[in-house]
Amino acid sequence: MNGQDENTSEWMAGSIGVNAVVVRNVTGLLRRAGLVLTQQGVPGARLARPLPDITLLDVYRAVEDSLDLFTIHPRPNPECSVGANIQVSLEGVFGEAQQAMEHRLSQTTMAEIVRQLQAAATC
Repeated sequence: MNGQDENTSEWMAGSIGVNAVVVRNVTGLLRRAGLVLTQQGVPGARLARPLPDITLLDVYRAVEDSLDLFTIHPRPNPECSVGANIQVSLEGVFGEAQQAMEHRLSQTTMAEIVRQLQAAATC
Protein backbone atom coordinates (compact mmCIF):
# COMPACT_ATOMS: atom_id res chain seq x y z
CA MET A 1 0.00 0.00 0.00
CA ASN A 2 1.31 3.39 -0.85
CA GLY A 3 -0.48 6.31 0.81
CA GLN A 4 -3.04 8.45 -1.03
CA ASP A 5 -2.82 6.35 -4.20
CA GLU A 6 -4.61 3.58 -2.31
CA ASN A 7 -7.95 5.30 -2.72
CA THR A 8 -7.92 5.89 -6.46
CA SER A 9 -10.26 3.87 -8.61
CA GLU A 10 -7.30 2.66 -10.66
CA TRP A 11 -5.50 1.30 -7.59
CA MET A 12 -8.64 -0.36 -6.26
CA ALA A 13 -9.48 -1.80 -9.69
CA GLY A 14 -5.99 -3.31 -9.93
CA SER A 15 -6.35 -4.83 -6.49
CA ILE A 16 -9.81 -6.25 -7.18
CA GLY A 17 -9.12 -7.26 -10.78
CA VAL A 18 -11.86 -5.21 -12.47
CA ASN A 19 -12.05 -2.17 -14.71
CA ALA A 20 -11.74 1.19 -12.93
CA VAL A 21 -15.16 2.16 -14.32
CA VAL A 22 -16.73 -0.57 -12.18
CA VAL A 23 -15.03 0.86 -9.10
CA ARG A 24 -16.20 4.38 -9.98
CA ASN A 25 -19.78 3.15 -10.44
CA VAL A 26 -19.78 1.38 -7.09
CA THR A 27 -18.16 4.41 -5.45
CA GLY A 28 -21.04 6.52 -6.80
CA LEU A 29 -23.56 4.15 -5.22
CA LEU A 30 -21.70 4.27 -1.92
CA ARG A 31 -21.60 8.08 -2.11
CA ARG A 32 -25.37 8.28 -2.72
CA ALA A 33 -25.89 6.04 0.31
CA GLY A 34 -23.80 8.38 2.46
CA LEU A 35 -21.01 5.90 3.05
CA VAL A 36 -18.18 7.68 1.21
CA LEU A 37 -17.31 11.24 0.30
CA THR A 38 -15.88 12.27 -3.06
CA GLN A 39 -14.89 15.59 -4.59
CA GLN A 40 -15.12 16.37 -8.27
CA GLY A 41 -11.66 16.60 -9.78
CA VAL A 42 -10.01 15.00 -6.75
CA PRO A 43 -9.10 11.32 -7.16
CA GLY A 44 -10.19 8.84 -4.56
CA ALA A 45 -12.85 8.68 -1.90
CA ARG A 46 -12.98 9.02 1.88
CA LEU A 47 -15.26 7.30 4.33
CA ALA A 48 -18.19 9.41 5.47
CA ARG A 49 -18.45 7.51 8.76
CA PRO A 50 -15.97 5.62 10.93
CA LEU A 51 -15.39 1.98 9.95
CA PRO A 52 -17.07 0.60 13.09
CA ASP A 53 -20.24 2.51 12.11
CA ILE A 54 -20.55 0.91 8.65
CA THR A 55 -21.94 -2.62 8.41
CA LEU A 56 -21.87 -5.03 5.51
CA LEU A 57 -25.66 -4.57 5.41
CA ASP A 58 -25.14 -0.85 4.76
CA VAL A 59 -22.85 -1.70 1.85
CA TYR A 60 -25.17 -4.41 0.53
CA ARG A 61 -28.14 -2.04 0.54
CA ALA A 62 -26.07 0.65 -1.16
CA VAL A 63 -24.83 -1.43 -4.08
CA GLU A 64 -27.56 -3.97 -4.82
CA ASP A 65 -30.15 -3.08 -7.47
CA SER A 66 -32.62 -5.52 -6.01
CA LEU A 67 -32.47 -6.22 -2.31
CA ASP A 68 -34.10 -9.59 -2.85
CA LEU A 69 -31.49 -12.31 -2.58
CA PHE A 70 -33.87 -14.71 -4.28
CA THR A 71 -36.31 -13.85 -7.03
CA ILE A 72 -39.27 -15.80 -8.26
CA HIS A 73 -40.43 -15.58 -11.85
CA PRO A 74 -43.12 -12.88 -11.78
CA ARG A 75 -45.64 -14.61 -14.07
CA PRO A 76 -45.65 -18.38 -13.67
CA ASN A 77 -48.24 -20.32 -15.63
CA PRO A 78 -51.42 -20.38 -13.48
CA GLU A 79 -52.72 -23.33 -15.53
CA CYS A 80 -49.84 -25.50 -14.30
CA SER A 81 -50.06 -26.93 -10.79
CA VAL A 82 -46.40 -26.08 -10.17
CA GLY A 83 -46.69 -22.59 -11.65
CA ALA A 84 -49.86 -21.85 -9.72
CA ASN A 85 -48.29 -22.78 -6.37
CA ILE A 86 -44.54 -22.15 -6.66
CA GLN A 87 -44.59 -18.62 -5.27
CA VAL A 88 -46.54 -19.54 -2.15
CA SER A 89 -44.31 -22.56 -1.62
CA LEU A 90 -41.05 -20.62 -1.87
CA GLU A 91 -41.84 -17.12 -0.55
CA GLY A 92 -41.60 -18.11 3.12
CA VAL A 93 -38.34 -19.99 2.76
CA PHE A 94 -36.78 -17.26 0.61
CA GLY A 95 -38.00 -14.56 3.00
CA GLU A 96 -36.46 -16.34 5.98
CA ALA A 97 -33.18 -16.80 4.12
CA GLN A 98 -33.16 -13.10 3.18
CA GLN A 99 -33.75 -12.08 6.80
CA ALA A 100 -31.00 -14.40 8.05
CA MET A 101 -28.52 -13.03 5.52
CA GLU A 102 -29.38 -9.40 6.33
CA HIS A 103 -29.13 -10.10 10.06
CA ARG A 104 -25.67 -11.62 9.59
CA LEU A 105 -24.51 -8.70 7.44
CA SER A 106 -25.79 -6.25 10.06
CA GLN A 107 -23.59 -7.95 12.67
CA THR A 108 -20.35 -7.43 10.70
CA THR A 109 -18.71 -4.01 10.55
CA MET A 110 -16.23 -2.77 8.01
CA ALA A 111 -13.75 -2.38 10.88
CA GLU A 112 -13.87 -6.17 11.35
CA ILE A 113 -13.33 -6.74 7.63
CA VAL A 114 -10.37 -4.34 7.60
CA ARG A 115 -8.82 -6.12 10.61
CA GLN A 116 -9.15 -9.46 8.80
CA LEU A 117 -7.62 -8.00 5.64
CA GLN A 118 -4.72 -6.46 7.56
CA ALA A 119 -4.03 -9.77 9.27
CA ALA A 120 -3.94 -11.57 5.92
CA ALA A 121 -2.33 -8.80 3.81
CA THR A 122 0.55 -9.74 1.58
CA CYS A 123 0.47 -6.90 -0.98
